[in-house]
Amino acid sequence: MNEFLQVLMYAAMPALGNFFGGILAEVFNVSEKTLSLALHLAAGIILAVIGVELMPEALEAEPPYVPILAFVAGSAFFVLLDGAIGYVQSRFGGENKRGMSAAVAIYIGVAIDLFSDGVMIGTGSTVAASLGLLLAIGQVPADIPEGFATIATFKSKGVSRGKRLLLSASFAIPIFLGATVGFWAVRDSAEIVKLSLLAFVAGILLTVAIEEMLTEAHDRPDSKWAALFLSGGFALFTFLSVYLGE
Repeated sequence: MNEFLQVLMYAAMPALGNFFGGILAEVFNVSEKTLSLALHLAAGIILAVIGVELMPEALEAEPPYVPILAFVAGSAFFVLLDGAIGYVQSRFGGENKRGMSAAVAIYIGVAIDLFSDGVMIGTGSTVAASLGLLLAIGQVPADIPEGFATIATFKSKGVSRGKRLLLSASFAIPIFLGATVGFWAVRDSAEIVKLSLLAFVAGILLTVAIEEMLTEAHDRPDSKWAALFLSGGFALFTFLSVYLGE
C-alpha cells in the first residue's frame, strides 16, 4: 500500500501542474488572441504525446494492425461522443449551450490525456519507482498549458468562476484514476492489450487536438505566431520526453 500511495503522490505532480495552469487563466485577463495561442500550444503538446510517446510504443505490438485499428476506433469513439454531447446540449440547452460543446470536448480531451499520463506513471512505477517519478516530473510542464487553455476556454464561454475552479480541480480525478489502473490492472494485462489501449487513447487525442482545439482556436482572431506556438508545443513535449524520459 505504501508503494501505491507513492504512485499517487507522483500523479499529484502533473495534476497540480494542470491546476496551476487553470489558476493562471483565472488570474490574467485572457484576450481572444492569447486564448488562440494557448490552444495552439496545447494542441502541439497533445500531437507530440501521440507522435513521440503513444504511437511509437503502440506500434511495437505484434501484430501491429491491432493498435492501428484501435487508433481508428479511438477517433470514432470521440466523434460519436462529441456528437452525443452536441445533441444533448442543443436539445436541452438551446443556442447558447451549443457554443459550449467545444469547451466540453476540450475538457474531455485533456481529461483523457491526464488519464493516459496516470496510466504511464502507474505502470512505470511498477518497473522502478525512479521511472515513475521521472515520468511524473516530465508531465508537469506539459500539463500547465493544457490546464490554462481549457479553463480560459470556459472563461470565454461565460462559465462562472466557481464552476471553473471546480472543473480545474476535477482534473485530478482522471490522473489518479489512470495511475490506479496503471498500477493495479494494466501492468498485469497482455502486452497487446496495453499497447492497443495506448493507441485507442492516441486516436481520441488526435481528434480532440485537430477537430476541437485547433477549430476553436481558428474561430478567434488570427495571430502570426499561431503556427510557432503549435510547433513550440510539440517541441516542448519532445524535449521533455528526450531529456526527462527513460
